[in-house]
Amino acid sequence: MHSPSPPTPSPATPAPSTTPAPAPASTLPRNGVPPQTIVIKLGTSSIVHETTHQPLLSKLSAIVEVVVDLKRHGHRVVLVSSGAIGVGMRRMRMERRPGSLVGKQALAAIGQGRLIALWDNLFSQLEQPIAQILLTRGDISDRTRYLNAVNTLNELLSMGVVPIVNENDTVSVSEIKFGDNNTLSAITSSMIHADYLFLLTDVDGLYTANPRKEPGARMIEVVESVAGIRREVSTNTLGSSLGTGGMETKLIAAEIATAAGVTTVITTSQTPQNVFKIIDRVLPRPPHTLFLASPTPLRDLKAWTRNTLNPSGSVVVDGGAYGVLAKRESGGRLLAVGVLGVVGVFAAGQAVRVVVLAGGRGEEEGEGEEKEICESDVIEVGRGLANYNSAQIMAVKGLNRLVSVCYGMDC
Repeated sequence: MHSPSPPTPSPATPAPSTTPAPAPASTLPRNGVPPQTIVIKLGTSSIVHETTHQPLLSKLSAIVEVVVDLKRHGHRVVLVSSGAIGVGMRRMRMERRPGSLVGKQALAAIGQGRLIALWDNLFSQLEQPIAQILLTRGDISDRTRYLNAVNTLNELLSMGVVPIVNENDTVSVSEIKFGDNNTLSAITSSMIHADYLFLLTDVDGLYTANPRKEPGARMIEVVESVAGIRREVSTNTLGSSLGTGGMETKLIAAEIATAAGVTTVITTSQTPQNVFKIIDRVLPRPPHTLFLASPTPLRDLKAWTRNTLNPSGSVVVDGGAYGVLAKRESGGRLLAVGVLGVVGVFAAGQAVRVVVLAGGRGEEEGEGEEKEICESDVIEVGRGLANYNSAQIMAVKGLNRLVSVCYGMDC
């Protein structure tokens, strides 16, 4: 029995652009640094004042100048900009963020147009075209739409345009509640295979504790492993009253980006000119925390599976199958012989967790009287896409045949 080939939707291929890119004043590398693809993320506290909600024009103007200067030296730049709700609050003369979801969504609808108009006005002073891209997890959870978004971003960059990306708060539920533009910036950097992700914030790096409350807090300059650094630092910061993120969400973003091969930097938005110094590795070193990119970055399909999909169920595998999947040369395919069962109901093509039995439950329990496996019995070790629905996988589990029940596995 042979498995059918997994669906591989082909996105629409963009037609070659007939619009010439604006001619930069100079495209010569600066200090010998070759052109890089750079994503810069700005939080709400870097865009509007925390109490008056007035746009911070001097800071925004400085960032615009840095972006245009980066482009003059051949770099490709994407901005990920929060601030729609904060701008909406200013327009409606509201002092506090509303507590209801619908209230936040309404303010995002009011503020997003004014926010992109503000960016367009500032960039237009330097004759730099921009584009607005609003995304939700629903947009990039569909493989075809994800690839079309990738195509659009790359086409805009090839045209010399600066894409400005934001979460579409008006229709997004989870992102507006958890405020995850840090994660959005990491996924964006993964989508376009960026070289750098800059998380500009109100502190100049990652500290062992909150530097505003702990005078002895020490800044960490280089991080090789996000998982390892979590044991050394306190991330108990909640961000500003306007934003919804903190240092923990930045660590999550760094973990996503570095796994995709993107060097990630946390530094202050007060001096955006430091972006050049960090890329050029100029001494003295400006204050920042550098997260080193993984030397073995995830392939595009695995990065998409891990970071953008909400799993619909779980596939339980034995230790042998997990050992094979954990190897890079496995090709990310799970065969039926290594499957012990499923948890939940899911359709072919949906994302699933890859799990192993927890608590010493023996794999021999699959023999004789079968016991139902539930979420409390398993530990997640990866994710993938199902070739078959849950009932079909149960029918072929354990069979020593070349039946690939899942693909795109990331363990």
